[in-house]
Amino acid sequence: MSAHREAPGAQAKRFAAYLDRLAQAAEHADRATPLKSYCTGLLLPGERKSVEPMAARLYPDKVRQAHQSLHHIVADAAWSDEDMLEAVRAYVLPQMEQTGAIMAWIVDDTGFVKKGTHSVGVTRQYCGQVGKQENCRVAVSLSVSTASASLPIAWRLYLPEVWAKDERRRKKTGVPSSIRFQTKPAIALEQIRTALKREIPAGVVLADGAYGTDTKFREELTELGLFYVVGIMSSVTVWKPGQGPLPAATWKGQGRPTKYLRRNPRHAPVSVKNLALALPPQAWKKVCWRPGTRHPLQSRFAAVRVRPAHRDFERDQPYPEEWLLIEWPREEAEPIKYWLSTLPAETPLNELVRRAKQRWIIERDYEELKQELGLGHYEGRGWRGLWVPRRRAEPFFPLCPFGSTGTIHPQDAAPVPPSGIAGFASSGIIPGRSRPSDKPSPELFSGNSRVVLFVELLIYNTVLTARGESLDSSTKRFS
Repeated sequence: MSAHREAPGAQAKRFAAYLDRLAQAAEHADRATPLKSYCTGLLLPGERKSVEPMAARLYPDKVRQAHQSLHHIVADAAWSDEDMLEAVRAYVLPQMEQTGAIMAWIVDDTGFVKKGTHSVGVTRQYCGQVGKQENCRVAVSLSVSTASASLPIAWRLYLPEVWAKDERRRKKTGVPSSIRFQTKPAIALEQIRTALKREIPAGVVLADGAYGTDTKFREELTELGLFYVVGIMSSVTVWKPGQGPLPAATWKGQGRPTKYLRRNPRHAPVSVKNLALALPPQAWKKVCWRPGTRHPLQSRFAAVRVRPAHRDFERDQPYPEEWLLIEWPREEAEPIKYWLSTLPAETPLNELVRRAKQRWIIERDYEELKQELGLGHYEGRGWRGLWVPRRRAEPFFPLCPFGSTGTIHPQDAAPVPPSGIAGFASSGIIPGRSRPSDKPSPELFSGNSRVVLFVELLIYNTVLTARGESLDSSTKRFS
């Protein structure tokens, strides 16, 4: 047995102790058993992870009572999401930092397909889950990340403007009066400001083009003293390297003094796509940013120093220079991705690429939550109930191992006879076996519920991996 491996059963006891910690944050003794049962249900085998089928698996002889108990703890019980997350953060962040410094704050959003018009926040909008416009709800999140682990620290529903203005639907679904319409970048900025106030260790802000294309979002990050590497759309305009807007015209002594920067047909910015297509062949370098399952992940990149040009004719000073990073795989007809970054001018190309590609870890988090823990299975309609998906997610981030330690998949859990499931539920011990993986795992959680419980269990496994431990497959349980 390695120095890091504990005796069989030790991790199971620590897992039970972890659930006890969550139960204390639930603020009432009567909530302890339902909370532990719910956590257990999310990790047991089963195609659906909504309350009713979990109740049937956990307590086959008392399905109705179990259903009511589980539903109440995640949808109605008045425990504080913020207190729960604070307890988790205090437990996990120090463990993560033992394996490496915080390198990134990752902004992202995820969609939940939902039919009808009565579920809080549902409207027709782009849904990344299906890759097109769809009837769905969208949540914005902020996570902190080391090179190998991530921890969600903020999550909030995006409430579309049509919902924010509809008092009848707001009242029916329990949307707090303090919640107003905000764009997704505005929600993300609010989460970032809150994280700074709480003195959470800062990292480079990473985001995709839905956020990075927003000039105000980028400017606010700079004002907050944060570096960023953010995706942008190919239509974003910049000045060619070494160029910038023309200075204000000379005042001729009549009228109001001129102060705004200028451009003209012969001196104008270009789209980042056109700039990329005009770069010489020697500008492109092959960069490997991390090992993959079958081979190293690599592509062709170019990086140049440019000045953004968005409406700079309304400014009296040009935008500062920053990096434009471009990815153009050799087999593609044109570049496929673009980023702007305020990392220092001396930053090497491979570091720019490594930072930009770190955002994939949060996509992996959402994949785990939806596929393994049933984040997409929730069927509730109310504001607090929607965060039942959030409540159901947050406690469980620690239970999905990452890196070389393996990932627990519910379908791979060791079989448990129905008569034994309730025993596992009450003790907090989940049977399972590990499966190798080369991928890392993954507060404004205002007034919402179910996702908090997902994230915390995944977080628990973040701690196991940080300690150099893993799930012992020989015992077919956490041990």
